Amino acid sequence: MAFALPWILCLGAQTQLSRIIGLVLASAGVTCCLWIAFSHNALGDQYGFLASPGQVIGAIILLLVVIEAARRAIGWPLPVVAAVALAYALWGEHIPGEFGHSGMPIESLLGTLTITEGGIWGILTGISVNVVAIFVIFGAILNSGEAGRGFMNIASTAAGRLKGGGAKVSVISSALFGSISGSASANVASTGAITLPAMTRLGYPKRLAGAVEAVASSGGQIMPPLMGAGAFVMVELTQVPYTGIMAAALLPAILYFFAVWVGINAYARKYDLKGIPDDEKPAIRDVIVTSGFFLIPFSVLLWGMFVANLTPQYSACLAIFAGFLLLLVDKDFAFEKNEVKVRITRALITGARQVALITVIILCASIIIGVLGITGLGVKITSLILSISAANIWPAVLLTALACLLLGMEVPTTAAYVICVSVAGPALIDLGLNPLQAHLFVFWFALISTITPPVCGAVFIASGMVNENWLKVAFTSMALGVGLYVIPVGMIANPDLIELAHAPGKALVSFFQLALGLGLISYGLIAPYRIFGRLLLLIAGMATIFGRLFASYLV
Repeated sequence: MAFALPWILCLGAQTQLSRIIGLVLASAGVTCCLWIAFSHNALGDQYGFLASPGQVIGAIILLLVVIEAARRAIGWPLPVVAAVALAYALWGEHIPGEFGHSGMPIESLLGTLTITEGGIWGILTGISVNVVAIFVIFGAILNSGEAGRGFMNIASTAAGRLKGGGAKVSVISSALFGSISGSASANVASTGAITLPAMTRLGYPKRLAGAVEAVASSGGQIMPPLMGAGAFVMVELTQVPYTGIMAAALLPAILYFFAVWVGINAYARKYDLKGIPDDEKPAIRDVIVTSGFFLIPFSVLLWGMFVANLTPQYSACLAIFAGFLLLLVDKDFAFEKNEVKVRITRALITGARQVALITVIILCASIIIGVLGITGLGVKITSLILSISAANIWPAVLLTALACLLLGMEVPTTAAYVICVSVAGPALIDLGLNPLQAHLFVFWFALISTITPPVCGAVFIASGMVNENWLKVAFTSMALGVGLYVIPVGMIANPDLIELAHAPGKALVSFFQLALGLGLISYGLIAPYRIFGRLLLLIAGMATIFGRLFASYLV
C-alpha cells in the first residue's frame, strides 16, 4: 500500500490542486503504513483493539486514504459501497430487526479493519501482493515487446481468410491478449486499435465491429491460463490448486468463444462480411518470429507449473525474466538502444500503474469484506437468500445472478466477484453446489456487466473508438455474447462440464452438448430467419443445454 498510494494519488492527479491534495494524503497514508509495518509485533499483542487516540486517528486516516485512492482510480461506486459498509458497522446497531447488529467499541471496529487480518490486510491483500502483482508484471513485460504484434499475426493468419475474417481475427487476438491482461477495457483499447479500423475498412457495420471487440475482449478474464486476478483469488477462497482452477475454467471459456464465433458466422451470412485481403496479411516469417515473443515466456510459465512443479508465482518470475530478455531485441533481432530503453520503460511504468490500480481496488473491497465478517451481515444475507429461495437451488441462482449483475455494474469484476461470493457463495454451497462450481458461476456473472446496459465499460470504449451509438453496440454485444449469460447457468445444469481434470470423458460430453445448444441459440438470435424459425432454434438450443434439468423436474 505504501508503494501504491503515490502512483494513484500523486502521479495520477489531473490538476495541480489534486496533486497537492494527493501528496498530503499519500504522505499521511504512507506514514501510517510504515507505522503498522514497524510496529507489527507490538500491535499484534493488542488483538485488534486500538490502545490510544493516536492509533484511532491513524486507523481513520488509513481507511479514508484507501477510499479516496479508490475513488481517484476507478470512480465513485466502489468507494461509496465501502463508505456505506463503514456507516453500517458504526451505526447498524440502531437498525431494528435481524439486519441490525449488536454494536462494538469503535476501537475494536477500526482495529480489526486496520491492524489485524480482518480488514484491509486480509486474504485479498495477501493474494494481490504474493501472486496477482507478479502476473500483472508478467503481462506488462509481454505487452511492451513484440508479443502483442505476435497475437495479431497469429490471429490474422489463422482466421483472416475466412468469411467474416476481420471479426474472427479480433476474437482470436482478444482471447490471446485478454488471457494475460485480465482487463476487458484494456483489451478493447489495445487490440481494438488494430482490429476496429480493419473491420470498418472492410465494410462491417460499426455497431457490429464495436460489439465484436467488446465481446471478444470481455472473454479474456475467463480464459486460462491467467484469467486476470480472479483465478488467484479463487485459489485462496476455494483452496483448489491453481491447475485445478485452470482445468475447470478451460471448457467453459472455449464454449464462450465458440458461441461468439458462431454468432459472427450468422452475421457474416446476414451482411456478407469479407475476410482480410491477402496483401494485408502478415508474412509467414513475421508470424513465426513474433509468435515466439509470447510463446517462449508462456512455455517457461507452463513448464514451471506443470513439469518442474514450481509454484505459479515462481514460474511467473522465471517467465518474467524470459520476457525481459526478449525486450532487448525487435522482430528483426536487432538491438536498438533507444527502442530497448522505450520498451523497458513502458514495461516498468505499465506494470507499476496496473499493480497500484489493483492494490487500491483490493484494499477498498477488503473494507467491505471486513465489515461483512465483523457485523455478521454476510451470514444474514446468506440466510435471506436461503429463505427466499425456499431451499430450492434455482431461485437462489437467479437471485445471485441478479446481485452479481447489479454489483458488477458498479465495481470492477474481481471486487464484484469477491463481494458476491462472500454473501451468496455459502448459500449456493448449502443448496448443493460444490465450492468451485459456485465460485465460477459468481465470477462469470460478475463479468456480464462489461457488455450489459446501463453500465458496460467495454461497450463504451468500443463504441467511442468506432464512433457509434453505444446502445446499438450494447444490444449487438448482448446477442453476440449470449454465452456469457447461458454458460454459467449451463455449468450448474451440467456440472460435469467443469470436471475436465477428474472425469474428462463426461466433461467432453457436456462440452459438446452445450456447444450444440449454444450454436442453435446464437443462430436463432442473429441469423436472418423468420420469427418462427428463430423461435424453433432458440427452443431447441435451450432444450439441448437444459434438457436433463427439465426431465428431472418432470420426473
